[in-house]
Amino acid sequence: MTPDRGEADACRELAAYLTGSEANQLADRLLTGQPKSMAMSVVAPSRVGKVRALIERAGLADDRARLVAVLSSIAGAHAGTTSVTPVWTTPGHMAGAGQLTSSIHHYVSAARESVICSTFNFQRTSALWDALKVAAGRRELAVRIYVDTAAADDKPAPWKPSTAEVAGAMRGAKVFRTIAWSGKLVTNHAKFIAVDHQFLVVMSANFSKSAEHRNVELGLVIKDPLITQSVERQMAALEAGVYERVPHVGH
Repeated sequence: MTPDRGEADACRELAAYLTGSEANQLADRLLTGQPKSMAMSVVAPSRVGKVRALIERAGLADDRARLVAVLSSIAGAHAGTTSVTPVWTTPGHMAGAGQLTSSIHHYVSAARESVICSTFNFQRTSALWDALKVAAGRRELAVRIYVDTAAADDKPAPWKPSTAEVAGAMRGAKVFRTIAWSGKLVTNHAKFIAVDHQFLVVMSANFSKSAEHRNVELGLVIKDPLITQSVERQMAALEAGVYERVPHVGH
């Protein structure tokens, strides 16, 4: 049966609203026979209502096979779209192509499912610092942060938060700091942000105002779920050996 225009519009809106991983996980759960209400647990509670409404408008609510087919197509479309865009910081915004590092915080602000970031250090003047604080307070987001212990905790200064202060400011996030390996403290120099398991922003820049506005810095925004998720899995695998969870202040 060919969907009418309203149903087709709802399908397109559903494809734009769901992330690739949400569509994939939802399709997998429905295929195993889970009730729709249980399968919907892969979607953040604040987003479930709209997803249900779009499925209803698309005429898929009572046709599990068609719903699974549509969700699989959405997941495939996300997985099949790869793009790479350069990201620059230059004095006076002299870079003539690509995005600006100072705009990268918008990826964090627009996250719908997850944010995972790693940096050598934070400065409170960074736009990314402010965006991450807001993201960590959103209950529907899973936020993980990796920081370098020495960079944050040695030589305290008012402009840089300690690892404990990062955890305190990012109360809804899981914050990890480096520990010793073979008797020497590990340096966390990986600088990236992974958003919604789809976008990977890899940067030379630290999370600082100078890195966002004055230095010469180069990064890449990679839209590729496979690469993004492989980085996320690798960081998770490293947690047991080179990181420890930072307790929230007062806990």
